Amino acid sequence: MSNSYHSHRRRRKSGAGRLGLAGALTGVVGIAAVAAGIVYFRPDGGGGNTGRPSLASQGETGAHSGAPAPKTGPPVNFTTPEGYGYSLAAVKAGTDRQPLGATQAPPSGTTYAYADYVLTNSQRRPVLLDFPADLFMPKSQVPADAQGRCMPQPGIPDDLCTLPNHSAITARLGGSKAPVDDDGDQMMPAGASYLVRIATDLPVDDGLSAGELKMYVWNARYTSDRKGVEIAFP
Repeated sequence: MSNSYHSHRRRRKSGAGRLGLAGALTGVVGIAAVAAGIVYFRPDGGGGNTGRPSLASQGETGAHSGAPAPKTGPPVNFTTPEGYGYSLAAVKAGTDRQPLGATQAPPSGTTYAYADYVLTNSQRRPVLLDFPADLFMPKSQVPADAQGRCMPQPGIPDDLCTLPNHSAITARLGGSKAPVDDDGDQMMPAGASYLVRIATDLPVDDGLSAGELKMYVWNARYTSDRKGVEIAFP
């Protein structure tokens, strides 16, 4: 059984010169054992409709190495201000009542939305384990009592919003090594590729189709022109 890591979107230590951009990440790092993997939860904004949600959550749960590379859409490359490089390629999207294993059953007539994608460290050095993509759906497909938690974001079509969500690394591709701890930060080894599933924490209408789900990278840490970049499915 592999080690497990829990964390929240966090701010790196002020003394960590590797980032060179204080405050680029918010939240708190914690390490704990759960579901044999890393799980990263996105804060829900706390203060109702006014809080902008942070980036998508991230983690590893029961991940195994040596899985074959899945069919993907076109990969999209991103570089952070401190020089970390990532490649993202979408695999599929859909709905499921338990998209990441055991979870609270959604109310009748609802389900959870998810998407799978490949995250790759495109560099020959370790990079911070971070998942830039967020999952978006039509606000009209979100139950009325959750619409206030489904937030629009800069550069994304106005009819789409993103719910609080979390993600898990479900496989390490091509023999990629597991993330390593570096003074409290999880780092992806050079060239590592992981299969990641992002899933909503709040239900969506069970009539939501896979074709209505979209993945975007929108945060200014990755897109300097404040335009959302779509990660297209195959």
